[in-house]
Amino acid sequence: MIALTSKLEQVREPFDTVRDHLYEDEFTLGGNWEYDHGYFDRYLDEAHKVWLRIPFQVITGRLDGDSDATDATIEIGAPFVLKHVYNEGLDKEAEPKVLGALIDQFQTPVDSDAKVEDHWVEEAVKVLNEVERKWQLH
Repeated sequence: MIALTSKLEQVREPFDTVRDHLYEDEFTLGGNWEYDHGYFDRYLDEAHKVWLRIPFQVITGRLDGDSDATDATIEIGAPFVLKHVYNEGLDKEAEPKVLGALIDQFQTPVDSDAKVEDHWVEEAVKVLNEVERKWQLH
């Protein structure tokens, strides 16, 4: 994981406003959100292993997920780049299970905090700069 500095840090806005701005730049609400915090994620590579992540904390209200509207106001935290390395191919020790197929759809990363190459950090900075420019943050 590589921490980045951004003019987005400490911006306080309604969740809906932040979501709408970031969705325009291909970010999504990460699936690991909670009622009081979460992340906006954007993959940087076609394999979806390198991600630019923008964390946020709920300051007022309550986040009810990726609904059309919420009363939550959030504060944006320090963005970072991370890389997940997954096993490629089939699991030779896997056993077929009907119930398991419903539950164990995704494998855990081999390395959830793999080394991030410099060119991905540069790409993340370019994306952040573009988001800040569109948001008119100076």
